[in-house]
Amino acid sequence: MITPEAMHLAESMAHYALIVMAIVYTLRLRWFLGFAAGKERQAPTGAEDTTPKKGSMYSLMNIAMPWAMESTRKKPFFYMQFVLFHLGVVSGITLSFTIPFAPEFTASPVVHLLFKIFLGAACLVGFMRIIRRMTDKYVRAISTPDDHFAVWLLTVWFGLAFFATDMAGGWMQYIYFWMTMFFLLYVPFSKISHYLYYPFTRWYIGKTMGRRGVYPIRRGRVAG
Repeated sequence: MITPEAMHLAESMAHYALIVMAIVYTLRLRWFLGFAAGKERQAPTGAEDTTPKKGSMYSLMNIAMPWAMESTRKKPFFYMQFVLFHLGVVSGITLSFTIPFAPEFTASPVVHLLFKIFLGAACLVGFMRIIRRMTDKYVRAISTPDDHFAVWLLTVWFGLAFFATDMAGGWMQYIYFWMTMFFLLYVPFSKISHYLYYPFTRWYIGKTMGRRGVYPIRRGRVAG
């Protein structure tokens, strides 16, 4: 059995790691915003109801519109994996706060079940991604060591978090907090941090495509 002092240290280190991650992100965003955005060289070519602002909003919300992208429209199973995987990340980080600060909330039957579902599903998706990364020759060809390490790290972390919901003060929960600390310190320096740039890249692409009359995409019959 882990002593309360040791468990408290593990919990605190996980929370301090989140602060470090926030500081790194703040510095990185400050550096990122120091660059001037590219200037448009093309005159507006879109219809009057298609503007850079509308294009930006469409581009930003594209992640929540699987029907708008060919890759997710034709492969909804992969989109479902994407959603479950990221819900697992949110659940895992949330759990690191609810366990020490709101144990009654964590132990609530409904909340406990939701944690189990999201973390268990994310862990399963993680194993599926590991297998695909190793067996699909195209995915394997573009995968870096960081890609492999990141998916293994997250998959194991999901599994630990899944069992940590049941083992109050036990070894599984103790290891989960230390691994949460490592995960949060690792993220800002890995490819996992791609989500930090998502709003900027999608806004810029949408602004450009809106000006050129491409975003929002219109669908209908092709004249001919």
